[in-house]
Amino acid sequence: METSLYHLEIVVAPENLAFYRDLLPFLGWKTLHDSDEVVGYGSSSGASLWFTPRANGARNDYDGAGMNHLGFGASSQAEVDEVAAWLPGKGIAPAFDTPRHRPEFSGGGDSTYYQVMFETPDRILIEVVYTGPKQ
Repeated sequence: METSLYHLEIVVAPENLAFYRDLLPFLGWKTLHDSDEVVGYGSSSGASLWFTPRANGARNDYDGAGMNHLGFGASSQAEVDEVAAWLPGKGIAPAFDTPRHRPEFSGGGDSTYYQVMFETPDRILIEVVYTGPKQ
């Protein structure tokens, strides 16, 4: 058997839905559905992300049991830098001294693992990463 990621549903606070409406199209995801009840975005690979504004007040803890972070692949270091430059306009600072190269994940040689990480208003940890030849 071989499977692939089909979709993820992420529960968010209603007041933060606008952030995801800005973020996903900025990252190149196509809007599949947009209503007061749910917004959905599709990638070119066929995977989809769905954001439902019905959080019950519990706070996400990405270091607890469950998902640690959601990673998006970028096609260049410049795209990672573009995301890092976009974040402050949304009131969000990059986390963990990013953007930066992570040689421990690069595979060595002339390749790189270049990332920016940030926390959304719902405390969902997101990574945008470029892997490939150093640019």
